Amino acid sequence: MGIFSRTRDIIAANVTDLLDRAEDPSKMIRMIILEMEETLVEVRASAARTIADQKEMRRHIVKLDGLQEGWVEKAQLALSKGREDLAKAALIEKQKAGDMAEQLKAQITVLDDALRASEADIAKLQSKLREARARQSSLMTRMESAQNRLRVREMYAGEKVQDAFSRFDQLERRVDFAEGRADAMSLGAPKTLEEEIADLQADDKVEAELEALKAAQARKSEG
Repeated sequence: MGIFSRTRDIIAANVTDLLDRAEDPSKMIRMIILEMEETLVEVRASAARTIADQKEMRRHIVKLDGLQEGWVEKAQLALSKGREDLAKAALIEKQKAGDMAEQLKAQITVLDDALRASEADIAKLQSKLREARARQSSLMTRMESAQNRLRVREMYAGEKVQDAFSRFDQLERRVDFAEGRADAMSLGAPKTLEEEIADLQADDKVEAELEALKAAQARKSEG
């Protein structure tokens, strides 16, 4: 496919439609961006060659203009010496140089039109490239978000989490067993001074609550 037909295809392409039809949108948009970047480089290179060709043509036109002036001077010299035949031949050569200069000027005009078309194509390609890069950024953000959500859901529902909680249960049973052994070791052992005082304080509280209940019942009976 030629550079200009490919350029027209890219400019006419709808990035959104291409992505909607793609099996792998992220891969497709990378390919689109690469194609656009390569085409943009080629269009700019083509424009650079056109500009170089124009400069060479203009230099040649300047030389042809000088050549025409030289042939006029030669024709004048021939006439002054009575050689009309030589003067006529010199003017013919001047005409050839003039025709060539006109042809080059016409080619420059054609190349000017091509340059304007290339400039318009470059602007459109750059716009498409910006659109594609923006879509790529959006796609990458959405893809990353989706992958993060997937990892979180796999974490909650996956076997690793279930296995971890199963191990927690085992650890809790081990702790329960260790605590049970510690409690069993204290069975039948004499109470410490602090434990006996604590028991007395607990008895006092129980006695106080019992007296309060008795007093309350007595008041009800009297009433």
